[in-house]
Amino acid sequence: MVHIGLNAHLLAGDAGYRSAGIHGYIWHTLAHLRAAAPEDWRFTALVGAGNADSFNGLDMRRARWNTASPLRRIAWEQMVQPWLLRGFDLYHALAFVSPLVLPVPSVVTVYDLSFIHYPQVLPASRRLYLRLFTALSCRRARRVIAISHSTAHDLTAQLGIPPEKISVAAPGYDAARCRPLPPEQVAAFRRDKGLPERFWLFVGTLEPRKNLPLLLEAYAALPRGERLPLVLAGGKGWGCQAIFEAIERYHLAGEVSLSGFLPVEDLPLWYNSAEAFIYPSVFEGFGLPVLEAMACGTPVLTSNVSSLPEVAGQAGMCLPPHDAAAWTDGLRRVFADARWREAAREQGFHEAARYSWLETARQTIFCYQQAL
Repeated sequence: MVHIGLNAHLLAGDAGYRSAGIHGYIWHTLAHLRAAAPEDWRFTALVGAGNADSFNGLDMRRARWNTASPLRRIAWEQMVQPWLLRGFDLYHALAFVSPLVLPVPSVVTVYDLSFIHYPQVLPASRRLYLRLFTALSCRRARRVIAISHSTAHDLTAQLGIPPEKISVAAPGYDAARCRPLPPEQVAAFRRDKGLPERFWLFVGTLEPRKNLPLLLEAYAALPRGERLPLVLAGGKGWGCQAIFEAIERYHLAGEVSLSGFLPVEDLPLWYNSAEAFIYPSVFEGFGLPVLEAMACGTPVLTSNVSSLPEVAGQAGMCLPPHDAAAWTDGLRRVFADARWREAAREQGFHEAARYSWLETARQTIFCYQQAL
């Protein structure tokens, strides 16, 4: 029997983690791991004291500490966790870092290297910790899991991890939620939210790497009769003031609305309601909103850098993120070309079908087999 230990302490995070970010990736991977694994394998998930999750076929080992705060989690991972790992055949650090003292072989998952490319986001102490310990963890691990080929290439370029040591296990999406919804349900949602019949949508944290000032510049260059209302949905992040300044500079207050953070359960309705999904980000570990929008049947206009063309495949219109004129032309086509919108919608379903959480778990199991 093979016994795998999984550090899942990040599941002590904020509400909504089942669908969002790193928390969602960990939760869905654990939820599908048993179905993807050989029958005689055993799994134990190490979680914080406040975690109430359970997963089919996984043992849950809860710490005595509440590890919801980053400092307590790091202290537990580095000082307590090593004593619990004896008896495992393999240890999986599900988020960047494994303990310095590691009595068993390891696998580590890396989502992106934003702490290198966008260091301003984190306090200096956390940035230094992630940079040093992620590099060390990847070098010591038998295998490294990246969530996209883009992140895999970045691991080689930035940290010198040999490409043959890296496996890719891309995220999936919730196919039961992210799908085309009945027109009457979508129309009722638009009425309830006061949304126009036709509009463009962006979803994501309002921060510099989302590249929204350039989008607003490109949008403002269109004649009013050739653009739709634009909804920027997401919580305020660092450096978001430039977005508000661009809206004021281009006199867009009547056409660009800021809806704030969207509840996870409402996202499929927002995607379904929009005529197109606009995502000009310059850096993403994967770009899950692009995948979710395609699964809902929404045409996608996104950047041609980082992981975004990898996710969009042949469905999305992918443009250089710093070329405002190209984005103006792209938006014009999205507005006027109904044939393109229908083709992008149909191709989007095919691209989205490449991804599932069961496949994520299968790729993870294959990585374990390589490590063992």
